[in-house]
Amino acid sequence: MDTPDRREASISRRNLLRDSSFAAISAAAFASAGCSSFPTTECGPRGSAVVKGRIKQSVVGWCFADQFKTIDKTCQVARDLGCVSVELAPPSDWATLKKYGLVCAIAPNGMPGAPFIKGFNNPKYHDQVIASTKKVIDACADAGFGRVIAFTGYKYNDAEDPKSGEISLEQGAKNCVEGFKKIVGYAEEKKVMICLEHLNTRDDSDPMKGHPGYQGDDVDYCVDIIKAVGSPNLKLLFDIYHVQIMNGDLVRRIHQHKDYIGHIHTAGNPGRNELHGETQEINYPAVMRALLDINYQGYVGQEFIPVNKAEDSLRTAVEMCDV
Repeated sequence: MDTPDRREASISRRNLLRDSSFAAISAAAFASAGCSSFPTTECGPRGSAVVKGRIKQSVVGWCFADQFKTIDKTCQVARDLGCVSVELAPPSDWATLKKYGLVCAIAPNGMPGAPFIKGFNNPKYHDQVIASTKKVIDACADAGFGRVIAFTGYKYNDAEDPKSGEISLEQGAKNCVEGFKKIVGYAEEKKVMICLEHLNTRDDSDPMKGHPGYQGDDVDYCVDIIKAVGSPNLKLLFDIYHVQIMNGDLVRRIHQHKDYIGHIHTAGNPGRNELHGETQEINYPAVMRALLDINYQGYVGQEFIPVNKAEDSLRTAVEMCDV
């Protein structure tokens, strides 16, 4: 059967063959110049941060936009580090991704503004969310990409107004199930996976570090919704940073929910910054090994907000996750 992973793997294999040939030619050139492999000196570039390649890594473009400035720069850095994807890029950027031999591991849902506010937990937004998601599913199917992101939405009757009253957890879950059932058959037909993201509500320091009011802030709650829909084309976006804040017990939860994980995001905690450093509490190599233990075949998107030089921080993160 032609699955999202198989179609994207085909693209990746072609890229690997091309890049391997390039690497062999480049290595010979460096050797003839008296340099060893890919040094960090003036002899040549630093080379790929990916050595083992058992984890397919992706760069989440929005996190690095302030420093990289353009989609071309983001793609260049991703490719040079050995990543195979730049994700959450809009379809208008996909031609650029393909120019650099990259895929879009997971696509945005097409909702304007902050896309996680209006979601499937509120029937008043179902028509809008389903229409925008279908449009991106079509674009993914045409491009050969396999995933689109989705959200429960905020818990308020008027998603952007906390004073409008709250949707109960039970009703929110029921609404999500009903909403996803309206679109998941279409996703199955197009061979595209919808990934429901769990977000944290504890961090109120920055609108991109935490999302007070988001209904799907319990990873088990999100998994229960996915189970109730009962489709292989609806899975969980397991964001390591958000799960650590809200639930913790990362390695055991990865094993517990192995059948429902469709995509992975990273970030350091606390702070949603670099993965490394003395203040950081997540052991990323151990978490990556847990993904290998469950035979995870999806992508790991680097979604941290760099405090330091983005390219150096991203290189370190990719190296840490290359287990």
